[in-house]
Amino acid sequence: MKQSERVTFENGRGQNLSARLELPLDGHIRAWAIFAHCFTCSKDLRAVRSISAGLNRHGIAVMNFDFTGLGSSEGTFAETTFATDMQDLLAAAAFLEREHHAPSLLVGHSLGGAAVIHAASELPSVKAVATIGAPFDPVHVTEMFTEYEAQIEADGSAQVVLAGRPFTITREFVESLRECDPQKTISKLDRALLVLHAPLDNTVGISNATKIFTAAKHPKSFVSLDGADHLMSREEDGRYVGEVIAMWASRYLPEADLRDHVPAIEDAQVAVRTGREKYHTDIRAGHHGLIADEPRKLGGTDHGASPYDLLLASLGACTSMTLRMYADRKELPLDSVEVRLTHAKVHKLDANGIEDKKSPKIDQISREIVLHGDLSQAQRERMLEIADMCPVHRTLHGDITIRSSLAED
Repeated sequence: MKQSERVTFENGRGQNLSARLELPLDGHIRAWAIFAHCFTCSKDLRAVRSISAGLNRHGIAVMNFDFTGLGSSEGTFAETTFATDMQDLLAAAAFLEREHHAPSLLVGHSLGGAAVIHAASELPSVKAVATIGAPFDPVHVTEMFTEYEAQIEADGSAQVVLAGRPFTITREFVESLRECDPQKTISKLDRALLVLHAPLDNTVGISNATKIFTAAKHPKSFVSLDGADHLMSREEDGRYVGEVIAMWASRYLPEADLRDHVPAIEDAQVAVRTGREKYHTDIRAGHHGLIADEPRKLGGTDHGASPYDLLLASLGACTSMTLRMYADRKELPLDSVEVRLTHAKVHKLDANGIEDKKSPKIDQISREIVLHGDLSQAQRERMLEIADMCPVHRTLHGDITIRSSLAED
């Protein structure tokens, strides 16, 4: 079972574009989306991954790809225009429809946001469009190299430095931006539109979001990304964006569950995936989802319980279930059970019960059980004995064999 798959497709001009399919952990695909990255960026931008992960958690498979001449795609950036970007988007959609399923959602970041708005009308399968920090008019991009405009006009091109990297900007590229009519395109979008923008975006000002929202017809929505920067460089901002888009888009996406790409995991199987979002880990147990993580002090993002927390939770849950089962079978007046657990590394105790600090440390789990109900002391003592009989307790005390193997990537 794969959750990330690298693919290539042809853009219609004989060039192969690099793409990555990010899939829901359990293989249950509700819909497909295409993500268009920002100007001069690539599909490997951290924000692209974190936003895709948020969409995946809601059953939306995402195709991230590099525009011509960027990232791992073939071609030369100097030969591209806004029109060729549209062609790349349409080629990506055609590939998805041919190989998997036509996209229902388009998501675009920065100039990619303007691109998806302009491409949506050419894709009947698309029901919803989401933009992130997008300019109202694609020509806004030229503000990044205004000092070179005279040279571009006179010589036909100029090499500019953007985000520390050199790019050749041609007169054809600038002219293709000027040919856009954003007011007309947005007003005729005829798709549900979500505009996400950071109020403190210093690259593409918040006024652009206002213009996009005003030009669009309903259904349309706006979400303020308070505290975020233009590139969504904080992982928590990217995850938030992905979650918001997924929840918003759910109203417009098809009800069918497209499961033909990845088989669902078996009921008895647990699948776990950790991507590049530090230690944020998605867990799928049957049809149930969980999140594991580490505290911030240990380098995590603290979005879920730690692995040891989950281990204690497993023992605690098994303990309380076992006691509930026993009480029901014996018809004991047990109202509820609370189990409190801690884990520590401690030295063994010597014959006198004193900690032997020269001995190697061992794992110690402390389990405190609170029984609520009108139980006699004898019944309480018996239930304490029963607690040690729960299956997880026995597993932890028994001989455990863990067999590891590498699956095919």
